[in-house]
Amino acid sequence: MSKVDLYILPIVALLLLIQSIYLFTDARKNGMNYWFWGIIGLIQTPMPLIFYLLVKRSRKKEEDELNDYRDY
Repeated sequence: MSKVDLYILPIVALLLLIQSIYLFTDARKNGMNYWFWGIIGLIQTPMPLIFYLLVKRSRKKEEDELNDYRDY
């Protein structure tokens, strides 16, 4: 391993940890499967975060449509 690799490793580990904590807490707040999102957030970055935000948006849109239907 070169010296550059040794500097990048802690940065990547910190980035993965921050992403995982965010996904875990936000999924828990929104009633989603928070353990799943927290573990997936530890695997790679940034794809789990992007995918989570897309799923969250579509879920919110479905809930809003359902609430509109219930208002009638």
